Amino acid sequence: MDLVIIPARGGSKGVPGKNIKLLNGQSLIEFTIYAARAVYNDEQIIVSTDSEEIKQVVEKSGLKVPYDRPPELATDQSSSYDVIIHALNDFERKNGEVEKIILLQPTSPFRTSQHITEASKLYNEELDMIVSVKETKANPYYVLREEDQDGYLVKSKESTVTRRQDLNKVWELNGAIYIINTKAIKSQQIGDFKKVKKYEMDELSSHDIDTPLDWSLAEVIAQQIAK
Repeated sequence: MDLVIIPARGGSKGVPGKNIKLLNGQSLIEFTIYAARAVYNDEQIIVSTDSEEIKQVVEKSGLKVPYDRPPELATDQSSSYDVIIHALNDFERKNGEVEKIILLQPTSPFRTSQHITEASKLYNEELDMIVSVKETKANPYYVLREEDQDGYLVKSKESTVTRRQDLNKVWELNGAIYIINTKAIKSQQIGDFKKVKKYEMDELSSHDIDTPLDWSLAEVIAQQIAK
């Protein structure tokens, strides 16, 4: 059995109230809910939230929120790992064993059901995780620099390659899709996973909302898609 977890904390600081803020006439979280419902049954989808406002919006869409997220899991210091384990334990206690978890963050409104389906097809039980990525523009072999102990800028990653197009491709996690082996997350943190493979998405579909500028760009993208 698969479990979809949509984490939606109420205390957003970058864009206040963003999870229920309207984007082209639809609340942000509904983009993710509808994408998930096109692939999975409602009984497999958990929205984990501490916010009564978010809960009301979710349930108005027809999806029941099974519990209120505990306050200790709704602070700035709360980790995604703890939220996932809490949702997983609650679900397995009521429904039995889960094979894999599909974590979908509501800040990725242009991730679609097709993306979820394609990423899921790449998963097998030998992996710890499939994670969605985009090719990064900030290649550490070329444009990224760090300060050394003397305050001089040095390359973040050394390479003898002289042409940018000859550099190794570098992938940036876009935050849209995480398909997680339940056995793996029960034994270690996500950051400690070793057997991880990518699902590549384009830049538009990868758009993540964290700042007011991200939101403004999302409005432009949403209007273009709607045409």
